[in-house]
Amino acid sequence: MAKSQQTFSKREKEKKRQKKREEKQKRKEARKTESKEGEGGIPFAYVDQYGNLTDTPTEPSEKEEINAEDIVLGIPQKEESEEEFDSVRKGKVAFFDDSKGFGFIMDVETQEKHFVHVSGLIDEIKENDKVTFELEKGLKGMNAVRVSLQS
Repeated sequence: MAKSQQTFSKREKEKKRQKKREEKQKRKEARKTESKEGEGGIPFAYVDQYGNLTDTPTEPSEKEEINAEDIVLGIPQKEESEEEFDSVRKGKVAFFDDSKGFGFIMDVETQEKHFVHVSGLIDEIKENDKVTFELEKGLKGMNAVRVSLQS
């Protein structure tokens, strides 16, 4: 006679699986009966005029009418700030390295140092020269461009 292919451990594992399935089915049925007996759902949440969640609805007198045409979708246009104007400024070359092609210009009015690159030069400059320049926003801050010697 042939020996059974199922070993003791296989039978035990199969019994455990069957027991888990039955327990899962019982829990599922218990949840179904609980939901039928309970209040039947999630309570309502309301949003007030300030965007906060509340459990009471807002009064109609407090509601604000908004026209659909007033709603703007997308990124708003950036307004030009005062720093980004193209007026000519005066300054003094605080540092300039000819071999590397960059330096710094000290603004006479604000006493701020601005980066200058050789590509932004009109005339050749060296340290302590008085220059006129314009500011332009760069990657790391304001850069001096269109730099020329002051006459």
